[in-house]
Amino acid sequence: MGYQLADGTKLPLDVAWTDPDGIQRPSNWLRLSTEQDRELLGITWVVEGNLLWDKAFYWGYDSDNNLIPKQLDDATDDDGNVTPGLKTLWKARQDDTAGKLLASSDWRVIKAKETSTNIPSTWKTYRAAVRTACNTRQGEIDACSDVAALKELMTGDSQIQQTDDNGLVFDSDGNAVMVANPNLATAWPDEPS
Repeated sequence: MGYQLADGTKLPLDVAWTDPDGIQRPSNWLRLSTEQDRELLGITWVVEGNLLWDKAFYWGYDSDNNLIPKQLDDATDDDGNVTPGLKTLWKARQDDTAGKLLASSDWRVIKAKETSTNIPSTWKTYRAAVRTACNTRQGEIDACSDVAALKELMTGDSQIQQTDDNGLVFDSDGNAVMVANPNLATAWPDEPS
């Protein structure tokens, strides 16, 4: 993305340049110019290809427009310093989510201890299900073989188009047949009512 002249010359921000009439423009001209100023010189804003990417999983695009994935696994440098990979970061998010889900019922556990009473079984079951879901989700994260699989696991659509040996499946009206996405992480349990 960026400004460019009608002849295709790219105009980076904060760099002095010469306009088509030979006039030297200062480095801040593009930032300070109005849309009308740019139109008069034939300057347009150009979006090149699909430059959108999920910054949680990718660094951007390389020169061939291939996504550059972030580091999946932890890396250790020569000095023993560890740089956490996406798996470690996403597993930590699961711990954080589980902690937040459990926090809303922590008072029940404290009350039961202080008053020597029992925690209602629905809440015991829920709290155990949160811990189990957290552990399962972390195992699913560890099982991801690449960044694309991790991205699908954590952020994929809940419904995907069904496929078979012949490709995509459509119903008799020509509509796509949608099914639950089997590549999503285990769902968190719902809090008891």
